[in-house]
Amino acid sequence: MTVPCLLSAWSAHEAELLRYLRHHVRPPSEAEDVLHDLFLKALRQGERFCDVNNPRAWLFEVARNVVVDRARGVRSSEPLPDDLVAPDFELPPVDSLSACLPRVLLELAAEDREAIELCDLGGMTQGRFAALKGLSLPGAKSRIQRARQRLRAQLLRSCQVQVDETGAVCCFVPRPPPA
Repeated sequence: MTVPCLLSAWSAHEAELLRYLRHHVRPPSEAEDVLHDLFLKALRQGERFCDVNNPRAWLFEVARNVVVDRARGVRSSEPLPDDLVAPDFELPPVDSLSACLPRVLLELAAEDREAIELCDLGGMTQGRFAALKGLSLPGAKSRIQRARQRLRAQLLRSCQVQVDETGAVCCFVPRPPPA
């Protein structure tokens, strides 16, 4: 069923829409196919199309969306050459320092280990930790901060962490947990 208001709007803007699509669709020879799809989308609106305040704006908005959808679906790619060598990827030393963490955690006092494991590793909020341990929030924050300081000192000592002139971890001796 064709809707008179759609036919009127379409005949008024079809040429302009086709120019727009030829400019934005690659290859331009497919612009007429996209125009046909656009007409079908408008036709599916039926009587609702007559309620559109600005039919030209609606048609161009849908045309723009179709162009964007087509661009997303078409990705140019080239096959990788067979002799392509994968680059060596090495984690920064600070990222691999976690190898020392299990052993160092075992070397901490139980109270410090619990604070680190619950808040820093387990994601518990400091407020919840305070409630769990029967502490005030400032008291819990202090306990967690002191535990972090002792963890840092133990990492430096046990894993022989060295820092460069900028304060970044440059190297360490990994120490796996005891068997």
